[in-house]
Amino acid sequence: MSILVTRPSPAGEELVRRLRTLGLVAWNFPLIEFTPGRELGLLPAHLAALTADDMVFVLSQHAVSFAHAYLQQRALHFPVEPHYFAIGRTTALALHTVSGIDVRYPFDREVSEMLLQLPELQSVQGKHALILRGNGGRELLAETLTARGAIVEFCECYQRSAKQYDGAEEAMRWHTRGVTTLVVTSGEMLQQLYSLIPPWYRENWLLRCRLVVVSERLAHLARDLGWQDIQVADNADNDALLRALQ
Repeated sequence: MSILVTRPSPAGEELVRRLRTLGLVAWNFPLIEFTPGRELGLLPAHLAALTADDMVFVLSQHAVSFAHAYLQQRALHFPVEPHYFAIGRTTALALHTVSGIDVRYPFDREVSEMLLQLPELQSVQGKHALILRGNGGRELLAETLTARGAIVEFCECYQRSAKQYDGAEEAMRWHTRGVTTLVVTSGEMLQQLYSLIPPWYRENWLLRCRLVVVSERLAHLARDLGWQDIQVADNADNDALLRALQ
């Protein structure tokens, strides 16, 4: 089994290192990269406006790292008064590590549906909710909080952009190296991978690979695109992906 990990750095590189330590053949092929978000300059004002009744939602480790770096450069910090929520354990730990703040997160899957089931989020009428995220995504969270009466604002802390590759060249490379398992962690990257690979390699290699994804929604998208051998990891972090791949 040769494994192609498409998640971006540094998480993708870390997963490949761990797989190789276990004696597995694995390669890193990041499909997207990250740059500072267009709304980082608004972050201090957003945070300063929050009260003890308000909420901050952090949707990825990248939101944490870009927001923390921006605040640190200006000798600022995350205020302790609001209630903090993260999409999952890894993101919550990242925020707690840089701020010391307690962060609530769902103990099950790292998806908006699970986060929205937390008891503290059932009665949010009139509260402000600041969502720290990348360029787009997690619309369900904002829509549901708004429907429950919260006043929702976004702050784009980072941007995702597609890395540019020669599809024919990459398809030949990974096919020749005997890649039979793909790790894909977002719908955006799944569509990008599908579109990147030329039709012959798509039919004769890509869609015949075992595909490891991180949600049922992503598995449904993969089936629509033509994959048949699909496994859903029990979470989106590298520990869960490692369990699925073993």
